[in-house]
Amino acid sequence: MIRIFNFCRPVVKASPRRRMKLAFVVCILGTCTVAVRAHAQEAAPAEVKVRGRASESQRLQRSAEAVTVVNTDRAKRQSADMGEVLARIQGVALRRMGGLGSDARFSLNGFSDDQIRFFLDGVPLDVAGYPFGIANVPVNLIDRIEIYRGVVPVRFGADALGGAVNLAGDRRYDTGANVSYQFGSFGTQRFTLGGRYRHEPSGIVARANGFFDVAKNNYDVDVLVPQTSGAQIPMTVRRFHDGYLAYGVSVEAGVVDRPWAKRLLLRGFTTGYDKDLQNDAIMSRVYGEPTYGERVSGVTVRYEQPLRENVELELVGSYAYRSIDFVDKSHWQYNWLGQRSRELRDFGRGEIDAKPRDQTEWQHTGFARATLAWTVAPEHTIRLTTTPTYATRTGEGRLRDMTVRDPLSARNTSMTLVSGAEYEFGAESRFQNIAFVKNYVYHVDGEDIELNGAGKSLEKDSLTFGAGDTLRYRVNDWLYAKASYEYATRLPRPDEVFGNGVLITPNLQLEPEVSHNANLGPRIELRRSRAGDIAVDVNAFLRESDKLIVLFGTERFYSYQNVYKTRAIGVEGSFAWTAPFRWLTLDGTVTYQDVRNASSEGLFGAFDGDRVPSKPWLFGSWGARLRFPHVLRADDWLEAFYVGRYVHRFYRNWESFGALDTKDAIDAQVTHAVGVTYWLHTDLTTLSTSFEVQNLTDAKVFDFFGVQRPGRAYFVKVTADL
Repeated sequence: MIRIFNFCRPVVKASPRRRMKLAFVVCILGTCTVAVRAHAQEAAPAEVKVRGRASESQRLQRSAEAVTVVNTDRAKRQSADMGEVLARIQGVALRRMGGLGSDARFSLNGFSDDQIRFFLDGVPLDVAGYPFGIANVPVNLIDRIEIYRGVVPVRFGADALGGAVNLAGDRRYDTGANVSYQFGSFGTQRFTLGGRYRHEPSGIVARANGFFDVAKNNYDVDVLVPQTSGAQIPMTVRRFHDGYLAYGVSVEAGVVDRPWAKRLLLRGFTTGYDKDLQNDAIMSRVYGEPTYGERVSGVTVRYEQPLRENVELELVGSYAYRSIDFVDKSHWQYNWLGQRSRELRDFGRGEIDAKPRDQTEWQHTGFARATLAWTVAPEHTIRLTTTPTYATRTGEGRLRDMTVRDPLSARNTSMTLVSGAEYEFGAESRFQNIAFVKNYVYHVDGEDIELNGAGKSLEKDSLTFGAGDTLRYRVNDWLYAKASYEYATRLPRPDEVFGNGVLITPNLQLEPEVSHNANLGPRIELRRSRAGDIAVDVNAFLRESDKLIVLFGTERFYSYQNVYKTRAIGVEGSFAWTAPFRWLTLDGTVTYQDVRNASSEGLFGAFDGDRVPSKPWLFGSWGARLRFPHVLRADDWLEAFYVGRYVHRFYRNWESFGALDTKDAIDAQVTHAVGVTYWLHTDLTTLSTSFEVQNLTDAKVFDFFGVQRPGRAYFVKVTADL
């Protein structure tokens, strides 16, 4: 791994032609390594013991890919949302700006936001109909979570810098239904409903899912309230303008397991959300009327079919229409008590700044992916993937100077084409290797409309290459080790280039960011031993990035900027133990990451060697579950559970900026959650009821920027699977 890393270091500064040559050399080296190990394997007796067919989650976890797989079976019965489930995974830090529906920053091994790609069944999450971010996706619609750490498989056709997250939905095609309802503190209610049908003789299948979420988020916060004398006094007040409402419906129909189609499915969806905005990013200003929201509608078609006995084709196409609304046109300024404190007529309208806003932006996105897999011989597979994505955005500001051109009316477009090829050897052998190369094509053009209405054409193109290799060596049935490397490129997303229509302003000068990503570590999976089930996973990682795209700005507005270099090194681990007869389970995770600015010149040259601000560097979680079977009848059980989380103290600004005693920092935080679940299985249905207390000690919890999160909260959740 170190040799490969040193070999690929010059790729950053090489010409496009040399990058391509180096990329293919890496692929050849990986293939040669495979051949040598394959010869060694043929000379040695096989020691693989077959113990039945592994599940898809087990197959992924035990593969050479740098992936952590988390099943959501237990989370579906509990009240923790997707954000809480993700935050309990090693290497993942998820920080929020409030309660349900608030903006969230997902971080994996030091990378965050769009540096990580998010998918639903292999389709980008926003194109699949979830514009409100991964933290607010209903858990009960997802079967498992796949976290790819730094090295992303070619089959996703993705340009991720620091990894990817794939949410795998329910792929069962048997007839059935499921429903869940949750209610609790701060006016929270969450409802999901799903049904599926299969006509066995014809292979026709149909599925429908829906969800509805609503929350007032009216929890208590500690703030400084100005008095008429001009002084500010500390007070505990209740949030009054932080409501959230989201909904979504999807319908899927098609055929499966036919001679002419392994899978042919058409999915249509429509989703949306509305969110109140109460304060800025550091809770220094309070708002009483601004709101924003989005609507997304679209279709996805999926086709899978073997072309020959050893050749398989998969085609995916998706289109999404997205509208983004933002309204801030109040005549009044509010205080933390929800009272109008001053009329803004003499200073212009709008609470966020002096300019009123009532605007909508529209985005059309087309996504497609074609994958061809050719098994040239047993244990030898070649895959080719190409993924074009096209997006165009324009908008309208309804409160503007009609004498000049509307800045939002500019039509901005972006096009990406990510292609890749990989060679896999030994999927079922002791040694498995996957070598791959990728190609990234990027084009963006648009207009920069100045204050006087004049438009300036902007255009940018780039062509880059990447390569990588992943391997796994299985020592025996319960111990194996993984190593992986990728020279990765991440192309700017439309939201980064064009802004989000709310608080993020456009920047068409963004350049693709690149990174060397490496992982190394063992995993232990001991099943049904005398000591119970034991799983231990340890991973050391390196991320060395150039032209990193980071969100910067004031408390009012932000824009994405290229930072020259960063370097992240760290180690993460997880542990789980289940006692014999499964009556007790203990688990825990820990992550240490040292993410530092490596720029010796430019805008951040003065902070060379500093930790990147607003990124926790030490955090972890732990939990316990105690199960009591046969409480009321032979087919039920009662489970009491506990979950704790810790985040070490970290700075909100650069470490070398300011005096030590005046540095702005987020103090160490510890939170606890407890609950109990009752589960009952009958011939007709499976029922569960859960009661949970989150933030048991009512601790003060803050996000990256210092916005206070909810205190103690109580939730009840009922689920049924028919």
